[in-house]
Amino acid sequence: MPKSFKDEKELYPYYSMTSATFDKLQVLAEAAKYDVSCASSGTTRKNSAKGIGSAAGWGICHSFTEDGRCVSLLKIMLTNHCIYDCAYCVNRASNDVPRATFSVSEIVDLTIEYYRRNYIEGLFLSSGVVRNADYTMERMVAVAKDLRTIHRYNGYIHLKAIPGASPELMAQAGLYADRLSVNIEIPSEESLKLIAPQKDYQSVLAPMGYIHQHFLESKEEKKKYRHAKLYAPAGQSTQMVIGASPESDRQILNLANFLYQQPSMKRVYYSGYIPVNLSDTRLPALSAPPLVRENRLYQADWLLRFYQFNVDEIVNEQYPDLDLELDPKLAYALRHPELFPIDINRAPYEMLLRIPGVGVKSAKLIVTSRRYGHLSLEHLKKMGVVIKRAKYFIICNELPMLTIQEIQPENLRQLFVGNKQKKNKDKNQLQLFS
Repeated sequence: MPKSFKDEKELYPYYSMTSATFDKLQVLAEAAKYDVSCASSGTTRKNSAKGIGSAAGWGICHSFTEDGRCVSLLKIMLTNHCIYDCAYCVNRASNDVPRATFSVSEIVDLTIEYYRRNYIEGLFLSSGVVRNADYTMERMVAVAKDLRTIHRYNGYIHLKAIPGASPELMAQAGLYADRLSVNIEIPSEESLKLIAPQKDYQSVLAPMGYIHQHFLESKEEKKKYRHAKLYAPAGQSTQMVIGASPESDRQILNLANFLYQQPSMKRVYYSGYIPVNLSDTRLPALSAPPLVRENRLYQADWLLRFYQFNVDEIVNEQYPDLDLELDPKLAYALRHPELFPIDINRAPYEMLLRIPGVGVKSAKLIVTSRRYGHLSLEHLKKMGVVIKRAKYFIICNELPMLTIQEIQPENLRQLFVGNKQKKNKDKNQLQLFS
């Protein structure tokens, strides 16, 4: 994107964006950066002869696709004015920050013009709450409706649903958007009442329920009528702010696991709390966002969704928080040495998934390939198994080295932690030299 409105006019003199609109864009794009609940769309919307744009199956966001391609979207807010005064939010009512509001037509024009110039491949639209939830949600729905019906825009649209919005508006939103998200933000209702006293869990869970109900009804209708329109085909997502309240990782993952029981819930995002309101005594005095904890929660979330782990295997009463020095799968293996080493050529698929260094794809390849012969070390390497990590937890004819049983879990932990610290030290020295 050009650095200034002047650069924009020089590059595209026929672009009709006014200076006032560009100023709004700078304010509202900056205000939207704290919402991380947007990633791959999980939907495919083909173009028609009379339309423009398309939503690719691998997704829309600032992320990388399987073929290495980086995709992007216009991520802005309708407005950063808000009637709520949530302690953790930079856009809360009591904060003295620049404020701006887009009209429906301005967002529609921005999306179309930026798409035509190949700046973006989709739209993520969120908003502060103005007047009330229905008033704000109605304007957001109007943006998606105009893009679909007037401009025949077939690209990706992700709308941030407003907590407390009416069922009628939620029903309309899913007809035009690919994905909807309602952010929980705080993992427990007790902390929510303290940090955001104007909100309650019911106002968040009710729209989630509307989305889930319409999503299931749409799937059933699609089975009966081939041309029936899907409701929010990419499902819904949500976000939790990590570190702004005292909940343990066990509480957070239990809530995420509960949300994943709904087929419409595709992703739970974890956003490390960024200390933007330092004077508020309700918030912890963090010097920096808890990024390592955020990363560990994403890794644990992956284990829940794809590796057939349950929450109690990752965190429990004895270990309520994730290990910040080791990833959750490796920490699980060190806590359960009685399960290892595992025979690669005989173990069931479920046990293969619990071996550090073995991914879902590798486990499937192992199960398929061992039907035709005994697997060797070279076979495992070609399947993508991380031998440096897996070798302590597996049995293989060509692996005469010591396993976790001989080395002992506490010594193996020191080995992994020491290697990681050495790697980080070498990396820092290399960066300093560069």
